Amino acid sequence: QLALVESGGGLVQPGGSLRLSCVASGFISDVYAMGWYRQAPGKEREGLSCISSSGYTTNVVDSVKDRFTISKDKAKNTVYLQMNSLKPEDTAVYYCTAAPSCHRLGVGSDYWGQGTQVTVSS
Repeated sequence: QLALVESGGGLVQPGGSLRLSCVASGFISDVYAMGWYRQAPGKEREGLSCISSSGYTTNVVDSVKDRFTISKDKAKNTVYLQMNSLKPEDTAVYYCTAAPSCHRLGVGSDYWGQGTQVTVSS
C-alpha cells in the first residue's frame, strides 16, 4: 500500500495560522484526488476540502471555506492545507486522505494518513 504522511500541526493561539502538509509516496498525488478531514474529540470525522488530480478544489463545509485553502505541488507529491483565523473549535486531529475522485473522498478513500494534532488555545 502507498503511504500518506501529514505534518505541520501544533499549538496555536486563536486567530493564528498553520500550514499542514501531506506527502504521498509513489506519485499518488498525480492520479488521485487528495483532501483533508478532521476529527475532534467525541465527534465524527468530517471532510474539509479536496483537490482533484486536475487541480480543481472543493470546500466541503461552510465553517472553514473562508479560512482554509487546499493546494498541491505535483512535483513534490505534496498536498497542503493553509489554515487561517483559527478558532478553538478547530482543535482536532487532521487527516490527509486520497480517493479516485473528490466525490468519493472519505467513504471511498483508498489511503489515509496517521493524522496530525492541531490545538487552538490561548
